[in-house]
Amino acid sequence: MPNVVRTTDLGKEYRLGEVVVPALQGINLELERGEFAAVLGPSGSGKTTLLNIIGALDKPTRGKVYVDSEDLTTMTDKDLTRLRRKKVGFVFQFYNLIPVLTAFENVELPMIISGVSRDDASKRAETLLDSVGLLKRAGHRPDELSGGEQQRVAIARALANAPSIILADEPTGDLDTSTGSQVMNMLHEMAKQQNTTVIVATHDSKIVDMAGRTLRMRDGRIITDEKQHH
Repeated sequence: MPNVVRTTDLGKEYRLGEVVVPALQGINLELERGEFAAVLGPSGSGKTTLLNIIGALDKPTRGKVYVDSEDLTTMTDKDLTRLRRKKVGFVFQFYNLIPVLTAFENVELPMIISGVSRDDASKRAETLLDSVGLLKRAGHRPDELSGGEQQRVAIARALANAPSIILADEPTGDLDTSTGSQVMNMLHEMAKQQNTTVIVATHDSKIVDMAGRTLRMRDGRIITDEKQHH
C-alpha cells in the first residue's frame, strides 16, 4: 500500500534578523492510509511546523514531502491550494469556524468551494452533522454552540471533502477532559470509517492511548516512533 504521507530529510528554518532558528531537522516519516498518529513534544519542538508543512500551509527549507505520492515541494501555489481542498482536512484548537455562517454552512462551504454541486454538498453536510450528533443544531452559528459542539462541527467540516489526511493541532486544548474525550472518540471513529489518516499534535494522554502510533519530538527532530497494538 503506498504511503499517504512521506517526508525525506525534511528541514525548516526561520530567520529572526541575523539568527537562524531550526524548527525541523531531518524528519523522515511515512504514514499509511488509515493510521492514527499522535505527535507529542514540548512547545517549540516542531509539532505544529510539521503539521503545517504536511498540510501545505508552509513550505520546507529543504527535503521533500509527499501526499498521496504528489511532491508538494515542486507544486505551484495554485496546485497546493487544490491539494489542501481535496486531500487535507484541518481541525484546530480554536475551531476556526466562520462566525457569520451556521454550523450547516460551515460544513457545506468547503465542498462548494471544491466544485461539488449545492445539492450534493447539502446532503453530505446533513449526513456529517448527523454523524457528529449535531443535526438539530445545524442552523446555529458558532457563538450559539458550546466549545465541544464547535469542535464537532470543525470535525464534520474537516471530513467534508473526504480527505486523505486530517491534521489536528491541539484539538482538545480548549475543551474540558470529558468533552475532549468525546470529540476525539468521534474523530477516531469517523476517520476509521472513511479510512482517513489522522495526525494529531497534542499534550493529551488520552489521545496517545487512542493512537495506533506515537511520535515524540524534541528540538525539531523525531526522537521516538512507537506503534501501539490495541
